[in-house]
Amino acid sequence: MKYAKPLPSYLVQRFQGWKATTYETNKAWFRNLGEEGQHPRAMVISCCDSRVHVTSIFGADQGEFFIHRNIANLVPPYNPDGDHHGTSAAIEYAVTALKVAHVIVLGHSSCGGVQGCIDMCKGNAPQLEKKESFVGRWMDILKPRYKKVENIKDPKEQARQFEKHAVLASLENLVSFPFVKERVDQGQLTLHGAWHDIAGGGVEVYDCENNKFTAL
Repeated sequence: MKYAKPLPSYLVQRFQGWKATTYETNKAWFRNLGEEGQHPRAMVISCCDSRVHVTSIFGADQGEFFIHRNIANLVPPYNPDGDHHGTSAAIEYAVTALKVAHVIVLGHSSCGGVQGCIDMCKGNAPQLEKKESFVGRWMDILKPRYKKVENIKDPKEQARQFEKHAVLASLENLVSFPFVKERVDQGQLTLHGAWHDIAGGGVEVYDCENNKFTAL
């Protein structure tokens, strides 16, 4: 493949440092992970945003979380049409093969994907409306919920609330997957929603009984 180039030198140096320190002092643990396979307790669906560091936020060790990242941490509705579905495939594997006990949808502040959806809904993002825009068609998942925040005047608060609606939309779509709903109904799987404030370092979790996000 002529377009593939060697890794940037700074990444090579970081790897070599990790191999000589973290790996070397935990060699038995990594060997166990490699030979015995993974047994994560939870799946986390989070955003691709480089500022969202799930393992750091929850202090997770390697092998503890099965993590899937996509634009705006969205879960599409169940749609077994024989096409390519990366997020749906990850959910299927986590729930049916790994049998995780929890699925956590983690949204975050200042989400570019959510802001793009707002811009589309306001008619300010013609580039995302094009059929060939992968981001735009992905954010169509969230567009129906814009009506719940369209009357919020403050742009920052509107985005903040829409980011949380992205979490709620994903939770609703998760239950549309038969194998997810079956395990939830059997008490073998629980679904959780959370939102991370990057600047403030906080996490809010969704309280379904009171229909609101509450700070930890």
